[in-house]
Amino acid sequence: MRIACPLCGARDSREFTPVGGAELLARPEPEAGAAAWDDYLHNRANICGPSRELWYHGAGCASWLVVERDTASHEVLSVSLARETAR
Repeated sequence: MRIACPLCGARDSREFTPVGGAELLARPEPEAGAAAWDDYLHNRANICGPSRELWYHGAGCASWLVVERDTASHEVLSVSLARETAR
C-alpha cells in the first residue's frame, strides 16, 4: 500500500504508523467528565469500508496525517495534513 504524503509524495506504507481513527483529533475538554474521557480513551469504531484514520509519518517528514481509506480493500481515498483537517 502506498500513501501520498502531502509533503513528501507517494511513499510505502511502512514509513507510516497507524494510530487509530481520526476521531482522536476531537479530544474532550479537560472538564468534560469521566464518561466523555472513558469513551475517548477506550471505545473505537471497527469499520469495514471507508474510514478516516490518523497516521504518523515517522520515517519521513514527521507529520500527522488523516488518511481516508477503505478498510476492506486498503484503497487510499485521500490524505491530508491533520492540522488542516476539520475535526
